[in-house]
Amino acid sequence: QVKLVESGGGSVQAGGSLRLSCAASGFIYSSNCMGWFRQAPGKEREAVAAIYTAGGNTYYADSVKGRFAISQDNAKSTVYLQMNSLKPDDTAMYYCAAETGPCGGTWWGKHAEYTYWGQGTQVTVSS
Repeated sequence: QVKLVESGGGSVQAGGSLRLSCAASGFIYSSNCMGWFRQAPGKEREAVAAIYTAGGNTYYADSVKGRFAISQDNAKSTVYLQMNSLKPDDTAMYYCAAETGPCGGTWWGKHAEYTYWGQGTQVTVSS
């Protein structure tokens, strides 16, 4: 049974930092596309970042480039999202997602392409 468990969300002031974690279990972690998505109230779910666990290739939405960094610890089957210089617009529920195979082209940013999802962790940034 595939399981993705997010943690690390919370409330911070603008300019602050948070690190989200996504612990994966129940599947072969070593060759998957692991993504982070977010969804704010009344808005569509949007891609934030992704990483291919085998090659370490990373992908970012333009809105977070230079502020967020995705990384992984293969030994722990865990993906991280380091979020710096947070803005109120970053406020959302953040979800971890997984799909078999490499993150390719533009599909990494399409939430419909991912089979497995976590329950989410809330990030709130106040001004």
